[in-house]
Amino acid sequence: MMSHPPALPATRIRIKMCGFTREQDVDAAVAVGADAIGFVLYDKSPRYVSPARAAELARRLPPFVTPVLLFVNSDTINVIANCAMVTGATAQFHGDESPQDCQAACAPGQRPYLRAARIPLGAAGLNFNLIEFTSCFSQAQAILLDAQIDGYGGGGHAFNWSLLPPNVNAHLVLSGGLNAANVIDGITMVRPRCKTLAVDVSSGIEVPGQKGIKDPERMREFVAAVRRAEQLSGTT
Repeated sequence: MMSHPPALPATRIRIKMCGFTREQDVDAAVAVGADAIGFVLYDKSPRYVSPARAAELARRLPPFVTPVLLFVNSDTINVIANCAMVTGATAQFHGDESPQDCQAACAPGQRPYLRAARIPLGAAGLNFNLIEFTSCFSQAQAILLDAQIDGYGGGGHAFNWSLLPPNVNAHLVLSGGLNAANVIDGITMVRPRCKTLAVDVSSGIEVPGQKGIKDPERMREFVAAVRRAEQLSGTT
């Protein structure tokens, strides 16, 4: 009987939790196993924190938990200055930034960045050319998939995952309306379509009706659901 070589281990699905404003919530996210913690530096967001506050909260992070700073159409000088305040920060661009904008702010090879792709809701999602988008932002560490709504951010809405292309040659971060109840379906549908998949959650781990205030139990349930998805798909 012919033997087969052992299968290569699959990449673990990493978890980013975003929109933090309080010390106790940052500590709780780290305790349940978050890989990255996001801070919103867009002053029109209800989850906004100042750059100084983001730096203060980020200092609580232990080694190997990545702080992520979210920007929306911020100028290059501000991005550079704000990132310099947070050791080891990754930038996340969530507005209308061009590839040149992102590269100027992060200096290719100097600071990793994520670029958000705003996917239209419903059948209109078919009109978004994700292959072209990922090609344009080939310098990004990953492309974050979020729902397009008025303004910026997903607003807790999930786009139609089934409309994504079957093969995307990029690392993707699934976002937009994720919670413990639907993240398994999202991972199951999107993971086979890309190089690697991570997930990003904000409203799905909050106290209902209190944006920026996180619920430790919801965080725990979300992480447990992601790990369950890994078991079901054989990625661990």
